Amino acid sequence: MTTKHAHVIVTGNEKGGSGKSTTAMHLVVGLLRDGLNVACIDLDARQGTLSTYLSNRQSFIEDKDAALPMPDIRVISHSTEDNREAAEADDERRLSDTIDELSLNNEVIVVDTPGADSTLTRLGHSFADTLITPLNDSFIDLDVLAQVDPKTLQIKNPSHYSEMVWQQKMRKAKRGGGSIDWIVMRNRLSHLDARNKREIERLLGDLADRVGFRQVAGFGERVIYRELFLAGLTMMDIIDVLGPENLTMSHISARQEVRGLIDAIGLVG
Repeated sequence: MTTKHAHVIVTGNEKGGSGKSTTAMHLVVGLLRDGLNVACIDLDARQGTLSTYLSNRQSFIEDKDAALPMPDIRVISHSTEDNREAAEADDERRLSDTIDELSLNNEVIVVDTPGADSTLTRLGHSFADTLITPLNDSFIDLDVLAQVDPKTLQIKNPSHYSEMVWQQKMRKAKRGGGSIDWIVMRNRLSHLDARNKREIERLLGDLADRVGFRQVAGFGERVIYRELFLAGLTMMDIIDVLGPENLTMSHISARQEVRGLIDAIGLVG
């Protein structure tokens, strides 16, 4: 087993459609372009969004003869062991071994987790040095983190997901793996409904102190993020693909959003 340990960034949220894989992909490419050696692990073998994103990227590179950075990638499926405890132990061993293997040649490992509660979801969180939870900026998605009283708009209780993150923090600590820096990333921010945004910001501020995360601004609601998926591209590739003379203000703003997230993690410079 290697003594070297890459910094593990996990994207996690039990609700689908929050932008976990888009976030993971932009982190991978952004950190590669910052000069770091980066690998990734897709724990959502059934959906395989991150794996498909990277497969699309490889096809683009081959079709266009493009010089774009590519990470190492591994896909881990659920154990086929019949016994539940044996299956969980097998999942943990395979994930731990994969992290050790990738740590030999990489400084950062980005792990994308399934959008549902599962053994691999929980295990993925327990190996995080940095956990990023993308959260759509709405009350519908806030319930991932907390139960909110609809009359008083006050937090009643942390959600099952928040409790799960706490449990995995304890699991990591018992394993001797240190702490988890939990970042909640307010995603798909809109300029509309300012009052709604202020209420969510207030609730997240209250909850951050209670369950232990910090907030960063995420990615705006931009069609370009979805369009880039089919080509396997990210906003950090856009200058190479379009040329700097063809960048729009939307492109520049989106790149700044990604840059802001990378800077918030604090691995570069």
